[in-house]
Parts: sequence; C-alpha cells; structure tokens
Amino acid sequence: MRPAYGVLRPVTPLASVLLAENPSPMTLDGTNTWLLRAPGEAACVVVDPGEEDEEHLRRVAAHGPVALVLLTHRHPDHAAGARRFSELTGAPVRALDPSLVLGSEALGDGDVVAAAGVELRVVATPGHTSDSLSFLLDGPDADQAVLTGDTILGRGTTVIAHPDGELGPYLDSLRRLAALAPGTAVLPGHGPELPDAPAVATAYLAHREQRLEQVRGALAQLGQEATPRQVVELVYADVDRVLWPAAELSVRAQLDHLRIC
Repeated sequence: MRPAYGVLRPVTPLASVLLAENPSPMTLDGTNTWLLRAPGEAACVVVDPGEEDEEHLRRVAAHGPVALVLLTHRHPDHAAGARRFSELTGAPVRALDPSLVLGSEALGDGDVVAAAGVELRVVATPGHTSDSLSFLLDGPDADQAVLTGDTILGRGTTVIAHPDGELGPYLDSLRRLAALAPGTAVLPGHGPELPDAPAVATAYLAHREQRLEQVRGALAQLGQEATPRQVVELVYADVDRVLWPAAELSVRAQLDHLRIC
C-alpha cells in the first residue's frame, strides 16, 4: 500500500507526523516530520522539517503557526529544508550544531525546551552522527515518548555514518535510551512508531554486539589487513547489495571501535 504522503497523522495526544515524499533504501518510506502541540494550543513545534522540498515544507507550514523548529541531526533528509522552512514560518531553528541554528541558540544535553504547551528534554545521543539528539516528550497520564531521529528507526537498524559517526558513542547512546521508563514510545525519524524505547534499544545493543563478533570472525578469516569492503562482503552477505555502501560505513566504524577497545 502506498504511504500516505502529506497527510497529518495523529500518533499520541501531543504528537502528529507528516511523512515526506522522499522514500529510499536509507530513508525507508520517507522522513517523518513531527508536529508537537498540547490539546487546545494553536502553535506547534516542528521536529525535522526534512529536505528542501517546497511542497512538503508548505504542507507542514499549513499546520502552523510554528513556534519553534528542532533538528535531531545535520543530515540533509532531516535538516536541509530548515532554513527555507524558517523563512516560510518565521520560526527559529535550534540544533546541537551551531551552524544549523537560526534566530536562537544551540541546544545542549539536558536542556528543556518549552513551546506550544509541550516540554521536551534534550538527550544527547551521538553515534549515528556526532550531533545526533533525541527529545524526550512527557505526555498526559505520565505517558512518555522519545523522538529519536536516526538513532533508533521504526524498522531495521541505523547506519553509523563514519567518520562523523562513531560506534562507541552510539553504544553509550543506546544505553541511555535503554534506561528510559518502560513503555516510552519511540517516534523515529523514519519508519513507524514503536511502543517501548528501552526494549528496542536493548535489542539494538544485542544486534551491535552480534555484528562486532561477526566482524572479529571476519578478520580472523580474512586477516587483520582486510578492507572494509571485504568485511562487508562476508558479514553482510545476506543484506541487499544496495545497502552495502551504508554497511561499509558501519564496518569502518566497527573496525575503528575494535582498534580502540
């Protein structure tokens, strides 16, 4: 069934999602642009306006007014449209990377952002990229959700975008997410929402440990001077080859991690 592009879909009492029409093997069905507002509030907070796609940005802006734009990380499928979106809405843009900030100030771990009747706690979750953030959203009746960008996806696992991304920090980030309250929903940057962030983060950690063991085995078989591509061909033989370039980035990160440990 064709994804419902451009249709605002409520997910929680505070969060709705508008799917950008940029599907690919890396973005899954497309980028999830999240709109956050408390019931009865006119304004909203927008998380990850997406690529510089005028049609998508105008669709998102039509659900405003927009009080604030937040970015989970610098990759173009999440952040490239932020400047144009700010022009359309007049909303400031905040991110960890100061180069992405417009009309406001950079974010830091532990910051609390309040707008549109919602409060978000900033959680630094580097690894996919060095500037990756997650946003913890408290809902009614003690319900919580976490917007994870590409740190946790709604389907599959994420790429460690070496050299900017690093595996050691990524594992630490997963441990932070695994320590959230049980039942904290995942609102990801791509793919469907998930019901329990700690369970997913724990599964991600197990998967990463399994991959590291496979890389160690590949090096034992191929020799310590094996290239990342050779490791990919052995360890990711069961993965669609269209994803091998992304897998090679993760393997480079894994090899760096093994050398450090």
